[in-house]
Amino acid sequence: MTDSSRGVLLAVCLGPGGIPKTVVAEAELTLDGLVGDGHAFSRHGGHDRAVCLFSAEDQAVLVGEGVPCTQPGSFGENVLTEGIDFGLIRPGDHLTLGDEVRLEVHDVRAPCATLKSLDARFPDLLQGRSGFVCRVISGGRIAAGMAVRWIESPCP
Repeated sequence: MTDSSRGVLLAVCLGPGGIPKTVVAEAELTLDGLVGDGHAFSRHGGHDRAVCLFSAEDQAVLVGEGVPCTQPGSFGENVLTEGIDFGLIRPGDHLTLGDEVRLEVHDVRAPCATLKSLDARFPDLLQGRSGFVCRVISGGRIAAGMAVRWIESPCP
């Protein structure tokens, strides 16, 4: 394991659908996603897209480029992490949150036009740093401060 395979869960975010999402102290994660989280469009949720991950490192780069969104949940993410190198993650990889929760990366998050309300340069500005959508392999309670670990898929 490299140092970039371990990080911390900085924020858990929920919302009725759309952006921004609101930071909550903790939430229950089921196979369908976070209890209390909604989606404005049916293609945004479902088992393969139950959780949206985003990195604090990518958020900081975007803020440095003039995007005025410094709060967790601004980009519609459910889970904001720090310390994991998102440039190494591929579909099929797993992430653990704490001791119980396990996610499988389904795909790169496709930035949608909803993000234009944040900055006219979106969704193009997010290309290559938009985060991931994940399936829930095993659920449980998640909260800020939990350890996050990236596990590379054994399948090529």
